[in-house]
Amino acid sequence: MLAISSVNHQLALIEHPIPQPAAGQLLIKVAAAGVNRADLMQAQGKYPPPKGESEILGLEVAGIIVALGENVIDWQVGDAVLALVAGGAYAEYCLVEQSLCCLQPNTLSSSEAASLPEVWLTAWLNLIDIGQLKAGQRVLIHAGASGVGAAAIQLAKSVGAWVAVTTSTSEKQAFCRELGADLVIDYRAQDFATEIKTAGGVDLILDTVGGDYLAGNQRCLNADGLIIVIGLLRGIEAQLNLGLMLVKRQRIQGSALRSQSLAIKAQLTKALRNEILPRIASGEFKITLDRTFPIQEAESAHQYLAANRNLGKVVLVLDETKES
Repeated sequence: MLAISSVNHQLALIEHPIPQPAAGQLLIKVAAAGVNRADLMQAQGKYPPPKGESEILGLEVAGIIVALGENVIDWQVGDAVLALVAGGAYAEYCLVEQSLCCLQPNTLSSSEAASLPEVWLTAWLNLIDIGQLKAGQRVLIHAGASGVGAAAIQLAKSVGAWVAVTTSTSEKQAFCRELGADLVIDYRAQDFATEIKTAGGVDLILDTVGGDYLAGNQRCLNADGLIIVIGLLRGIEAQLNLGLMLVKRQRIQGSALRSQSLAIKAQLTKALRNEILPRIASGEFKITLDRTFPIQEAESAHQYLAANRNLGKVVLVLDETKES
């Protein structure tokens, strides 16, 4: 099979053997695969896959089941599914754990389905499971027009939270407002910490940026607030104000979906299956698929995402017949 790998920090379409499903696994013929910031980092050699996982890029996938491993229940060859994976999605075939699969709703294209698992499960893990976000609380979401940001805005609003976001262009600002953001801050022209403090501060911050954003995060975080760091766009180093941390009883936590245990990912997949997909079907949650690229243009897709041109998700398409 053909698959995308990183060779000397450049993406290349390389022949690989078709993997065989182990017990509890499904083999999927891939129709589409989501593109994520983690893929860009892995391609640069900065984010290797967990031990034992595929070196092929890609963390979310949609396609058709073509083979079953032993002890697989509830799934059949021919089922159209979407799934979270720890690697291997940028390929013609991909192995998936049965507990991390959802049936693909027939109202969704393969590209739309592949745009969902990573961002919605990231939003759920951090806002609901870790952040314990509740009605009446206030949350700041950095990079609000990103795939994760778009999902997080909608999820936070659905529990009754007040939502502020940072973003850049007027188009991205409008995009965030349409998704329900109460306060949209242009980080290029405004100091986000000052704007948030003026608005009343926040109780939870979902930080996809890292680096020097920590100082601003601490300034606008309310007492007993929590900062969850899930991305490092501005680097891995930051200066922590221990005085503010002590006086305001602030908490800072790092979080990553890819390294979570299979059991936790399975629980998150239940939330996708039972809580998120039905609300997408009803129209309460919007799919924010920005653009698709053929898998042969994976490098262009990465460049598009790296340049922050996307409003929501970018997806690679392998089987265009599924989009008709």
